[in-house]
Amino acid sequence: MEDVLTFQADGGRVGRHMINGRIIVRVLGILLFIEALMFLVCMGVSLAFGEADYVYFLYSALINVAVGGVMFFWGGKGRNTVTRRDGYCIVAFTWILFTLFGMLPFLLSGAIPSVADAFFETMSGFTTTGATILDNVEELSKGMLFWRALTHWIGGLGIVFFTIAVLPIFGVGNQVLFSAEATGVTHDKIHPKISIMAKWLWTVYVLLTAAETVLLVVGGMDLFDAVCHAFATTSTGGFSTKQASVAYWNSPFIEYVICIFMFLSGVNFSLYFMCLKGKVSQLFRDDEVKWFFVSVMVLTLVIAVTLVWHNGYSPEEAFRKSLFQVVTLHTSTGFATDDYNHWMPFTWLLLAYAIFSGGCTGSTSGGVKNMRLLIVARNMWNEFGRLLHPRAVMSVRVNRQTVSPQVISTVSTFLLLYIFCGLVGWMLLMCFGVSLGDAFGVVCSALGNAGLAFGSFGPAFSWSGLPEAGKWVVSFLMLIGRLELFGILLMFIPAFWHNR
Repeated sequence: MEDVLTFQADGGRVGRHMINGRIIVRVLGILLFIEALMFLVCMGVSLAFGEADYVYFLYSALINVAVGGVMFFWGGKGRNTVTRRDGYCIVAFTWILFTLFGMLPFLLSGAIPSVADAFFETMSGFTTTGATILDNVEELSKGMLFWRALTHWIGGLGIVFFTIAVLPIFGVGNQVLFSAEATGVTHDKIHPKISIMAKWLWTVYVLLTAAETVLLVVGGMDLFDAVCHAFATTSTGGFSTKQASVAYWNSPFIEYVICIFMFLSGVNFSLYFMCLKGKVSQLFRDDEVKWFFVSVMVLTLVIAVTLVWHNGYSPEEAFRKSLFQVVTLHTSTGFATDDYNHWMPFTWLLLAYAIFSGGCTGSTSGGVKNMRLLIVARNMWNEFGRLLHPRAVMSVRVNRQTVSPQVISTVSTFLLLYIFCGLVGWMLLMCFGVSLGDAFGVVCSALGNAGLAFGSFGPAFSWSGLPEAGKWVVSFLMLIGRLELFGILLMFIPAFWHNR
């Protein structure tokens, strides 16, 4: 596809521009309409519970419709072709725009009066990070709690990915948007048409959410809490309706159910589509899934042994608590059933690795993704082989396919850039007064979209203690972590905007 659009400029002169501003504005306007619909759903929830907060969702929806309408009609004269650069702009601006307008209910209602706090909370929701600045979540109305959960659910599989199935109605639709939003190592194209693929994956997403909701209700949650936690689990988000998170229910059944669905949501969703087509064996043969499963189990068993030996837990409780915390951090969900600040310090490093590695490509989880770690590990192993056998030709193979040198180079670059961004964020937070250990945990969690950190920002605490400037830094880290660095950082490169 051409990266440069040719159009008839005013006065009959033909110009060539890298960025099609009108189509970008038009698509963003459509997305604001969709967010307005989300506000109306939350308004219905508030009305169902007899809450006065419904009016703030109505005001927010009207503002979205007004601004979105202006943007849609202003961009209506633009060409419908979306280039790769347009796609990156749309994806980046979507998350920022959704967050700016998404914080309106918090601000208008006074539930979160600070702009920095409201932006942080909303960005944490849409990026499925799950970190909160609220010290008493249960003070929020049902409508506000549902809005927090809905930001997770929509942001989980991707705001842009969701609209790929909707945009063709308006004459806009392109694989470029999918490629720009899902910047993972691999893209399993399960259908020739991206819009059909989006619908199938959203079908899987909805089925997982519905199944978990039913099981949570069976386990003793009321329907509202069950829906909100199913939204947060399937999206690997982590916002709970209770300040104590999942520990509030003190139910092994609920913990195991959420644990299972967190793991399922950390697996490549395209594999579930293959299962629906009868190709179940692909799920169990996938190298990344096997790596992910082994990583979860090894970390769980090591931590469980220490909980029995050092903390005096019973074997079942030790396994359940360790499994839950490993899975919630490995999938970047962010629920909590125990305060791991009281565990042996070496377990914190294991949990930090879980945050760093994240889930599988093509899932709703964050982190660097297990596919990248798998490729790097196998490439490192080959390097040892080349030292012993210099003339040997060794290739990196994943799922019986050879990984090209270009992909290996891209993966290595991503990991280096990920670490560099973490170091910069770490340094900035310490400049704002956050201690070395706390800053490290916050940066790891924000980049990995995990929602839980260590020390003063561990499971027992909110992130309200961050300085205001630190909240803006962390919000940016959550955003680039969700869009896998390149999608946002690319726009800071001057050549991205050059008309040549």
